[in-house]
Amino acid sequence: MAETVNQEEKQTPGSSAEKTFTQAELDAIVADRLSRERAKYADFDILKDKAAKFDAAEEANKTELQKATEAVTREKTRADDLQKQIDTMTARSKVSAETGVPVSLLTGTTEEECKAQAEALKKWRGPVGYPDTKDPGTIHPAGGGKTRDQFSDWFNSNLKK
Repeated sequence: MAETVNQEEKQTPGSSAEKTFTQAELDAIVADRLSRERAKYADFDILKDKAAKFDAAEEANKTELQKATEAVTREKTRADDLQKQIDTMTARSKVSAETGVPVSLLTGTTEEECKAQAEALKKWRGPVGYPDTKDPGTIHPAGGGKTRDQFSDWFNSNLKK
C-alpha cells in the first residue's frame, strides 16, 4: 500500500502558525486517498461474477424434486394468503348484512372483530332517523287561493290567539 502524504508540517517550538496547503498539495492528498480506496474494491466485479456463477451452479445442482418442492411451497403460501383474504371478506360481508354497517367501514379480520367494530360504529353514529319535533304544524291544502291570501289567513288566525 502506498504511503500517505505527510499532512502535518513539522513546527518549530514556539511557532503557532497553522499549516496551509497549496492546491497542488491538496490534490496530491486527495489523489492518494482515492487510489487507496479504489485499491480496496479493485476486485469487486470479479467477486460479483463469481457469486453469480456460484448461484447458477447451485440452481443447476438442484434436483427436479427440490425444484418441484419449492414451487409447491410457494403456491401453498400464495393459496393460504388468498384464503385468508376470502375469509376476511366473508366475515365483513356477513357482519355488514347483520348490522347494516357498510363493509368499507369494517377493518377486522375475524367475525368477532367485525361485530365489535360494527357495534362501536352504531353506538358512535347514534339513533337513525329524523329527530322528533315539538309541533309538527299543520299542512294547508294546496289550491286554497293565492299565496298572499293564504298568508293573510294564517297571520290573522294566529294573531287572534
